[in-house]
Amino acid sequence: MTRYALNLPTNLKQEAEEWASRQGVSLNQFIMWSVADKVASLRSGVDDPKFPGITYRRGAAGSVTPVLRGSGLRVQTLVLDIRQGLALEQIADEYDQEVARIKEALAFYEAHRAEIDANLQVEQALAPKRG
Repeated sequence: MTRYALNLPTNLKQEAEEWASRQGVSLNQFIMWSVADKVASLRSGVDDPKFPGITYRRGAAGSVTPVLRGSGLRVQTLVLDIRQGLALEQIADEYDQEVARIKEALAFYEAHRAEIDANLQVEQALAPKRG
């Protein structure tokens, strides 16, 4: 691995430290993940520029899914919460997110409904049957 000295504005460093702590990782790991996430999104070019708070992440099965940038929280998870009748404020509190971020994710869903609904159908078909 290569070392790189990084100068961050104090406020940005403090916020990055808070996010790293929330995710249970070191600041170094958080910055590495953040840079990797950004480079991957630029390389793939699949992010929708109308929704800067949403990016795509490749899951364990290799499929890509839209998530809230910097959180890993899947847009389809939020859609399911809305379908279950949860209010925006409840969802925001549940995932420690701002209501504006939840609204952006839902707007993204409306713009990409076919893609996300298809992902939901696949997951539902693969889910173990209860009964």
